[in-house]
Amino acid sequence: MGQPAEKQRRATYADLEAVPPNKVAELVRGTLHVFPRPTPRHASAESALQGELFGPFQRGRGGPGGWRILVEPELHFPDPEAPGEIDALVPDLAGWRRGRMPELPRTAYFELAPDWICEVLSPSTEGYDRDEKMPIYAREGVRHAWLVDPIARTLEVHVLGGDRRWGSAVVHSDAARVRVEPFDAIELDLSVLWA
Repeated sequence: MGQPAEKQRRATYADLEAVPPNKVAELVRGTLHVFPRPTPRHASAESALQGELFGPFQRGRGGPGGWRILVEPELHFPDPEAPGEIDALVPDLAGWRRGRMPELPRTAYFELAPDWICEVLSPSTEGYDRDEKMPIYAREGVRHAWLVDPIARTLEVHVLGGDRRWGSAVVHSDAARVRVEPFDAIELDLSVLWA
């Protein structure tokens, strides 16, 4: 008769803190996920999108303002499967309406769910971003999620329904010029993301 399978220990925030600084680490349902730093294409798309949104939406230059847009903020959400534990996620970009977050927290992380997140997909993270992180963003009430794929040259837009499920994705590609919620006050030239 075989031995019973040993129960795997749940990772904790201390495990996440022990990850070397040249890696990206996240904690989801007690599992530590560690990834290499983003590739140049990934970093370029992330930086370009942040640049396009920062002026009009964070600073109010050429747009309505009213947002806080941050690069790679650490988000802490309660883990519903383990009281007292957290899910710690790091989206590539996240934005909060200033009305919901008038002041930045004093902690090194955010407990308030953003209004918008953007994940820049790469072959090593796409499945994880879609299958692990997107359900948590929905659970926490993030209203808008963008998935940017710099290799396929696509912007995939998701809007959360009242049932906390993502609606059908709208996909824009290549050099399209689009107005996309929640930043539809300006036209976004997607070719800037692939430059």
